[in-house]
Amino acid sequence: MSHTYSPRLTGSVLLLIILVFSLAGIMIGVSQISPAQVLGILLHGISPDWLGTMIEPDWRRSQAVIINELRVPRVILAMLAGAGLAVAGAALQAATRNPLTDPFLLGVSSGASLGAVLVISHIGLVIGAYTMPVFSFAGGLLSFFLLLLLIRRPENQRPDRMVLAGVAISFLLMAGTNALIFLGDQRAAQAVVFWMLGGLGRARWDLLPIPVAVISAGLILLIWQARNLNALMMGQESAAALGISVNRVRVTVLLLATLVTSIIVSLTGTIGFVGLVVPHIMRTFVGGDNRILLPLCALAGAGFMLGVDIVARILLAPQELPIGIITGAVGGSYFCYLLARR
Repeated sequence: MSHTYSPRLTGSVLLLIILVFSLAGIMIGVSQISPAQVLGILLHGISPDWLGTMIEPDWRRSQAVIINELRVPRVILAMLAGAGLAVAGAALQAATRNPLTDPFLLGVSSGASLGAVLVISHIGLVIGAYTMPVFSFAGGLLSFFLLLLLIRRPENQRPDRMVLAGVAISFLLMAGTNALIFLGDQRAAQAVVFWMLGGLGRARWDLLPIPVAVISAGLILLIWQARNLNALMMGQESAAALGISVNRVRVTVLLLATLVTSIIVSLTGTIGFVGLVVPHIMRTFVGGDNRILLPLCALAGAGFMLGVDIVARILLAPQELPIGIITGAVGGSYFCYLLARR
């Protein structure tokens, strides 16, 4: 496919969108804070001594706490989740040679949800704040190994069979998740349901450092696989002729996507369609070369999630609409549009 737009121009536009949406996400909320106050609070947090010589603070302490402790971590988590899901989806689509593949369709998110619901409904935070990420990743690994088990035979490694295997695993693990909800503490059931709808309310500074490091490393390694993914998209025989170890690359990409998705799900709940819609849209702008597509998917996913978060806070203000509802509506509408256009 020929490139419709310059990747450099597209990347610049996406960076501008991220900047605008980040500032809007910090400003918008139950407590409205002006742009000048937002910039002042942010600059004061970076260098209070330098700012004190130039600007007299004109904001309340409560406004500074809202910005620094609530909204900035939320914006960071939104960018992290959007970028991670979009890149994981694009990489999985290339690895399986199926444009309908995403972390949710292959059962990764169902496994992560199983681990998270086990924590919420049954065992609690047995190892502190990182109990949820650890158990979510364990659930994601369970789905990963089940998928490897189902596709170990060469005839099951065709793109359509891999997706069918992922769907089967997804339904199986969701059945387990529902059983845990039914058998668990019913007082926690409402919290589980709200968590499964997806949201960014768990964004806190003490929870972010390790997920930021792990997800960032996962994204870098997925983008590093871009050349190998390009080879896989030409077919297994062509990739093997180029000296690519097809199984090793595929397993590596599946494992990295599992890691990234599981950590995101542990913090945000299940937010669907991001890994499916964003790569589709970006291919229409920059084509299918993964060396270009994957980094731009990271930027587009971050901007998309920031925009969705703003809409979620505005639609039913002061109540916050779960993000998963909006991404589901956007994703479903987009694919209805594609079907109608064709």
